[in-house]
Amino acid sequence: MQGLAERQQDFAMALLDVARATPPGIVGPDGLPSPRRFAVYRNNVVAGLIETLKENYPAVHRIVGDEFFRAMAGQFATAHPPRSPIMLGYGSGFPEFIGGFEPVAALPYLADVARIERAWIEAYHAADAEPLTAADLLAIEQDRLAQVRLALHPSLRVTRSQFPALTIWRMNIAGGEPVPVDLEAGGEDTLIIRPGAEVRVHQIPMGAAALVTCLGAGRPVVAAAIAALEVTVYFDLSATLAGLIEAGAFVGWSLERDAAGEP
Repeated sequence: MQGLAERQQDFAMALLDVARATPPGIVGPDGLPSPRRFAVYRNNVVAGLIETLKENYPAVHRIVGDEFFRAMAGQFATAHPPRSPIMLGYGSGFPEFIGGFEPVAALPYLADVARIERAWIEAYHAADAEPLTAADLLAIEQDRLAQVRLALHPSLRVTRSQFPALTIWRMNIAGGEPVPVDLEAGGEDTLIIRPGAEVRVHQIPMGAAALVTCLGAGRPVVAAAIAALEVTVYFDLSATLAGLIEAGAFVGWSLERDAAGEP
């Protein structure tokens, strides 16, 4: 006889796999097996997961259309069931799934649009923090600026794309108006952040995403700037930092310590 854990596992797996038989013990009022009742429950579960993805990825939904989106989301849902009863995190792997989904190969930017949408959700639910101001950073001794480590706002996310993904996303959210886009016009990197009550989305210059990624890894400004310059020799550190400060990107700073432990 199966234990409770095994029965629960079989039930959960059968919900998302139509090839599996109705789990033992699923009966109707007459006490007989009831595969039709289980099929209705199975359909409701999958439909609920698809609706969650539709709400979390509205631009992707608009781009591909409702019928196609439901088919694509249904395949994701059956292959990637929720791992937590808290549905806020559900669908975090959807952008990667889209990137490998052959039927959308003709829309190479779609996964990057989905990454912007996922970053928006994560920023919205991130912890609050008070951003640093320009005056806060001006208080740092000029000869030590290169050693400064900058702590990023908890809501800050960056995405990178070789396509104009941000432009496409903006055209396909509420109030947006789709127009022809030149996919060869160059890529767009995006900063998503919630410094106050609302999530804000900014296009950032080339190299800025590399800078932010390094700063987020705890690297000092000088090392982060070198990483940005490897992306483009035209990277402007002062202008980029000014833009990030204005966006509310930083919440604290410290000085890198040398081998002797001295700042």
